[in-house]
Amino acid sequence: MDFTHFNEQKRAKMVDVSNKNVTVRVARAYGEVALSKEAYLAVKEGRVKKGDVLAVAQVGGIMGAKNTPYLIPMCHPLNLEGIDINFEMDDENHLIKIYSEVRVTHKTGVEMEALTAVSIAALTIYDMCKAIDRSIEIRNIYLLYKEGGKSGKFERPF
Repeated sequence: MDFTHFNEQKRAKMVDVSNKNVTVRVARAYGEVALSKEAYLAVKEGRVKKGDVLAVAQVGGIMGAKNTPYLIPMCHPLNLEGIDINFEMDDENHLIKIYSEVRVTHKTGVEMEALTAVSIAALTIYDMCKAIDRSIEIRNIYLLYKEGGKSGKFERPF
């Protein structure tokens, strides 16, 4: 198997995408934050002293997507055209489910941006709730969907 991120000297390089076609690229990612019942209810009821946890996490996730090439060494800087972060509260399991969608018209995909958006939103939730619960778990971060480009569409089977 040929690795695309290595040069002839077997050293890291950023892949050349200059010959790829410009297409609409979309990626969706998912992640979960598991909290204690106390922390979960504080978020849900708006009682966290640092403020509106989900509003701040949403902005954090958007900022994370926009800054992906500064965090992941081989990612191309992209002029992202759309970023959306949504949350689903799971009362039974004290989970905050995070969904991201990132869009761009470019020569390379936005999977890493979607995954980074979820990761940073989750880390923001942890940061805002750690005074209540230091045992918070961030888990199950994965790509749900991607489309665009030569490799076409991917949809995670469930």
